[in-house]
Amino acid sequence: MARPAIRVVLVDDQALMRAGFRALLDAEEGIEVVGEAGDAAAGVALVRDLAPDVVLMDVQMPGESGIEATRRIAADPVLNDVRVVMLTNYAFDAYVFEALRAGASGFLLKDSEPVDLLAGIVVVARGDALLSPSVTRRLIGEFVARPPDRATAPGLECLTPREREVTALAARGLTNEEIAAHMVISPFTAKTHVSRAMTKLGARDRAQLVVFAYESGLVTARSQEAGGAGA
Repeated sequence: MARPAIRVVLVDDQALMRAGFRALLDAEEGIEVVGEAGDAAAGVALVRDLAPDVVLMDVQMPGESGIEATRRIAADPVLNDVRVVMLTNYAFDAYVFEALRAGASGFLLKDSEPVDLLAGIVVVARGDALLSPSVTRRLIGEFVARPPDRATAPGLECLTPREREVTALAARGLTNEEIAAHMVISPFTAKTHVSRAMTKLGARDRAQLVVFAYESGLVTARSQEAGGAGA
């Protein structure tokens, strides 16, 4: 029995960009574009109406930003299963961390190769974060100069030592299989620890573990550099 198609909503103020994405996605078996919007407010309304699996959201749009729209989507319990991928023009910009903090599951470059875009949608739809290890290292390195926002970060005391370890590894971009190899445990056990940590921290997905790791000081630029080779 075939799996249901991944339902996607496009939110971008450039009509040509939306048309290009739609043509690419509609040609792919297993992915269906169910709607599109030209601004953030209309995008949020459309997402609430359609409850898609994935939203491709432009970061910068006239009026409300894509980040604020993402924040509104992530805050709506009815849309808890909706995953938002931010679309950016640059490999790294000042909006990335704020987008993750707002509830985005990752980001893609607008000029990504078609195969990377299609694969990214599948990755996010299944609940994983669209963040490579190299991206998470740069992310932490970019923002480590800012003092951790410990006032808003959940306390590390809610996690067991094992959960802290898997959270730090997941925040460095390691998969469950890589975490399992690093900790000499089974992939299922690694997945269980990650899931429990996410539940305790109220994280929507693994991307939010990156935010927590930074906000709490669990992961720093130095620890990223020290563990980067294995990530």
